[in-house]
Amino acid sequence: MNNDFHYGVIYILARLAQYDRESATTIAHACQYVDDSTVTGVLDFAGGESFDRFASAHAMYDYLNWVSDSAKRVWAPFHFLPACEGQTFDEKCVCRPNSRTAREMVKETIRQNHAENGLHRLGVTLHVYVDTWAHQKFSGTISANNIVNELRSEHHEPTDLLGQLRKWVGVVEDATENAVAGLITRLGHGAALHLPDLPWAKWRYVNGHEQAIQRDNLPDFMTAADMAFRAIKGFQSGQEDFENLAGLTADAKTSLENLLRDSRSEDSDERLRHLMEEVAKGSIHGLREEVPEYVAKGEGSWKFEATGIDSAETDGLTKPVWQPKFEHSDYRKFHDAVKQHRAYVMGTLLPSHGVRLA
Repeated sequence: MNNDFHYGVIYILARLAQYDRESATTIAHACQYVDDSTVTGVLDFAGGESFDRFASAHAMYDYLNWVSDSAKRVWAPFHFLPACEGQTFDEKCVCRPNSRTAREMVKETIRQNHAENGLHRLGVTLHVYVDTWAHQKFSGTISANNIVNELRSEHHEPTDLLGQLRKWVGVVEDATENAVAGLITRLGHGAALHLPDLPWAKWRYVNGHEQAIQRDNLPDFMTAADMAFRAIKGFQSGQEDFENLAGLTADAKTSLENLLRDSRSEDSDERLRHLMEEVAKGSIHGLREEVPEYVAKGEGSWKFEATGIDSAETDGLTKPVWQPKFEHSDYRKFHDAVKQHRAYVMGTLLPSHGVRLA
C-alpha cells in the first residue's frame, strides 16, 4: 500500500473512530512514516548525546539494500509479516492477510495503549497489519514465492522488470543489472512492481512454485480498512478482542470503497491529494474536514522539527544540537516505537511460532 492508504485512509479511520484531529494525524503519520524512515544508525549530537535509530524501509532506488542479508530484518517485521503457517521455513515466512501473528501483533500494541508513544506504536502496527492484505503470498525473505512470471493486469501491458529497474537505479552494467533483477524477483513483491499497492488493480501471475495467483485488490483493501478500524477502536478502548468489535458502518464502507475504486492515478501522491480533496467535500460519510498535509522530509517534517536535519543526504554531515524538546518529539517517539515493534516481532512473536530471523 502507498501513502494514499497508509496516511489518507488511516487518518479517515482514526477520525471515524472518534480520535481528535491531532491524535488521528499522529497515528496516520506514523503509519506512513514506516515507508519513509530510511536512515539507520546512531544520530550523534554536537554535545556528545546520541540516539539510536533503525530504518523501517529501504529506498527503492537503493538496489544494494535488496542484496543485503539484513534486508529481511526490515521487510519481514515491517512490510511482509510472516504468517508462520506451514512446515518449512520458506512456507512459514509467507505473508498472509489477517494471520494469527498479525492479530497477536495488534493485541500486543493494544496492551501498550497507555505508553507515551502509544499512538506512534499503533501507527507502526497498522502499517504492518494492513500490508498483510496488500502483500499476501509474498515473503520478506529471498523466496520462490516472490518470483512473478506471466504478470498480467486489466490495466497494464506485460511488465518489463529490467526496464523498471533502470528507472529506479539508473543505468548500470549488464551483469550487475541482471544479478540485481534476479534477486529482486526473489525478495518481497519487487517483481510485481506497484500492482500490489494500487487499490483498484486486478492482476494475476505465476509464482516460482508454478502456482497461478489471482489478485483483486479492492475487496482486500476494504477488508483491511474495516479490520484496521476495529484495531483502532480496540486500542482506544483497551479491548484486545478487537476482531469482535463493530466495523465501519455500511455508509462509510460504501463511500470509502467508491473513493478507492474511482481514484485511478498510478501516482500515489495524486491519489492522496484526491482523497484529501474528497474528504474536504464530505465524500466520506460522517466526515467533512481538511486533512492535514503529510510532510515526509525537510522543513515541517518530524525529523526537521526534532533535529533541524532537512534531508537524508545531510544527515550526519553536521551534528545537530540536542535540546530537551527532542525527548518530547514525534520523531523520537516514532523511532522508539519502531525499535519496540521490531524487538517484539523479531525477538518474541515470530520465534514463538517457529521463525527466527534475527
